[in-house]
Amino acid sequence: MYCSIMNKIDIHKRRLGLSLENGEAEFLLWAPFAKQAELVLENQQFIPLNQKDFGYWEAKAGMIKPGNRYKIRLDDEKELPDPVSLFQPPGVHGWSETVDISAFQWTDKSWDNIPLEDYLIYELHTGTFTAEGTFAGIEKKLDYLLSLGINAIEIMPAAQFPGERNWGYDGVFPFAVQNSYGGPEALHRLVDACHQKGLAVILDVVYNHLGPEGNYLGEFGPYFTDKYRTPWGNAVNFDDEYCDGVRRYFIENALMWFRDFHIDALRLDAVHAIKDFSPVHILREMKQCVDRLMQETGKTHYLIVELDLNDNRFINPLGKCGYGMDAQWIDEFHHALRVAAGGEQSGYYTDFNGIEHLAKAYKDAYVYDGIYSPHRKKIFGTKASENPGKQFVVFSQNHDQVGNRMLGERSSQLFSFEMQKLMAGAVLASPYLPMLFMGEEWGETNPFLYFVSHTDPELAEAVRKGRKEEFKAFHSQGEAPDPMAEDTFQQSKLQWNLLKKEPHGTLWNYYRELIALRKLTPALKHLNRASIDVKTDENKQTILLQRSYENQKLSCLMNFSKQVQEVTLPEGNWKKLFDSADAKWNGPGSLADNIQEGKLIRIQPESILVIEHVIARS
Repeated sequence: MYCSIMNKIDIHKRRLGLSLENGEAEFLLWAPFAKQAELVLENQQFIPLNQKDFGYWEAKAGMIKPGNRYKIRLDDEKELPDPVSLFQPPGVHGWSETVDISAFQWTDKSWDNIPLEDYLIYELHTGTFTAEGTFAGIEKKLDYLLSLGINAIEIMPAAQFPGERNWGYDGVFPFAVQNSYGGPEALHRLVDACHQKGLAVILDVVYNHLGPEGNYLGEFGPYFTDKYRTPWGNAVNFDDEYCDGVRRYFIENALMWFRDFHIDALRLDAVHAIKDFSPVHILREMKQCVDRLMQETGKTHYLIVELDLNDNRFINPLGKCGYGMDAQWIDEFHHALRVAAGGEQSGYYTDFNGIEHLAKAYKDAYVYDGIYSPHRKKIFGTKASENPGKQFVVFSQNHDQVGNRMLGERSSQLFSFEMQKLMAGAVLASPYLPMLFMGEEWGETNPFLYFVSHTDPELAEAVRKGRKEEFKAFHSQGEAPDPMAEDTFQQSKLQWNLLKKEPHGTLWNYYRELIALRKLTPALKHLNRASIDVKTDENKQTILLQRSYENQKLSCLMNFSKQVQEVTLPEGNWKKLFDSADAKWNGPGSLADNIQEGKLIRIQPESILVIEHVIARS
């Protein structure tokens, strides 16, 4: 049973905005308060729009061709870019450009999405991943990612933002592909190339807010509501008066990425900031529409959310009254791992005590699953015992956890070489979906800083002051870098030349072998949470993580202390599979070459040892 908004949505094509098909241009605009509306072409031709029900305006415009530029005039007043623009070559304040997204010649007809449980994700920022800072630049690095063992790239938001430098979370045209990255055609080419090489593509999208500069949505209708407040101001209107047009807008956006750009999965930013008390939550309705698209096309797509509520309604299936999201980022694993590694315990990290909470994350996914949270000062979370491992994305770094630091330090600047290897092992040994943040695999030393390029001088200055105010308590560490400065952006670019230097080359090989071990070892590859057993020794700062699949049993021994520790082996005969302390990884040398049943085994400081149970032959 589909609700009325779903019945208005054409699964087969995008109806909102300007669409081209067989030489015919059609335009559909939602502007419920307008008394008059028309298209204004760059050559000063005018096309009147006809008013329809529920605040929509439409027209057929055969004279509009690909590459033509246009704006929208409401009530004979200001001329505005199209809120459903697909391309903004002049930027957020300029003319919208007509694009025929159905004209791209795809070569990926045989592509089948990778099963979610097999995803090995690599998060990257288009502008800083390569020297070019474009989709074409990413395309040149696909063979590199394949050699590392990655099978899914996650692209930080690519919706049009002001200027040429931005994390992407200040996007103001959700349907338009960033001009400085190459626009929609370049994204088409990148996705097609990824599929030819066997790589899935995840696109980060932002449905909880829009950026401040160039945000013209409010000029067209009640896209925002003061019923709720978010960290970015008024909330997107998903449940207040006139919300139907807003809900359709964002659902059509999700469908467009899947259908017209062949994106495999969307990562929805901070869905806890989406405020919706409708009988059918916007995410549930979006999932229903995506399911309908998949039924029509036979293709598989995933919805992955960033969520800090520890509320499994978001990831429970539709049939169990959930919202049906396929997976979620789980920051709590990151927080527990960072504290276990010796990281600071300030802010939200005060809720985490290190290895005990890391062990709980391995076992229960949510650390706070109905227990008291001192940081929040309340009982927090629900249990996720029935949610499979493929529903949780874990990491030791990501854009937020690096870039939201004042100086943008990566793990390479905060932890020892041995600890970096241990943290990578802790992620890749988990029964969840692992994600790397670009450059961590070689210990990138450049920071990933917060940067923007607003063209409004007052806004630019406000951002500068806000960043300084946010970190005024850290004045002893120096000044917060100027987010508007081009140098802040340039400092954040990856240094690919480090791959040819030590210890970066060794760390890269370490990551590659660790990823291969996960892929080729059934007990690591299969995300069977029911088979997990975890033991900790708080005094020794050790974790014994046991995983199994069918006849294979593994033990992953992690020593987070700075001393050699002894751990009693589980019963059985064991052989070493992997040791981060091996000399070939620039480690101090493995102490586990002669493993004896029932004996103590010695583990080097800040290391992970993976051993396999050997079944005696009769």
